[in-house]
Amino acid sequence: MRSGIGILVGTALLSAGLAACSNSSGSSTTTTKTAAATAAPAMKTTKVMASSNGLAVYTTNCSTCHQSDGKGAIGPPLAGNPVVTGDASKVIHIVNGGLTGTISVNGKTYNGTMPTWRGVLSTGDIAAVITYIRSSWGNKTGPVTSAQVSSTP
Repeated sequence: MRSGIGILVGTALLSAGLAACSNSSGSSTTTTKTAAATAAPAMKTTKVMASSNGLAVYTTNCSTCHQSDGKGAIGPPLAGNPVVTGDASKVIHIVNGGLTGTISVNGKTYNGTMPTWRGVLSTGDIAAVITYIRSSWGNKTGPVTSAQVSSTP
């Protein structure tokens, strides 16, 4: 039964990722919500659902710059990044409004532009992706809610 559930969840996430990649209008929100809704019966907690949806959103929208392992390349690392693991309002503000200019993360300087995701992704997708990055690659901080995303400038 467990392997059947794993296959169902994996298939839903793969379908969401493929559909999002082929959608040139940039509206991955509908696709990832569909994947989460499809996978929901197999999930046991809301936190796991948010994290799974966050993986799909991250893979589609963030991994090009931050890499699948969160170690960064064009963009700074998210793994072990004190801004990611610190006060949630800071990372919410960055994801909502983007970031331009020089920053230093773990002793390395980055100079680039991160796009604004507010208005591109739903508040639910932003909450899910932030929850995912705050609990992946050795990061161990709590979830972020849609309400937090909505109330953070």
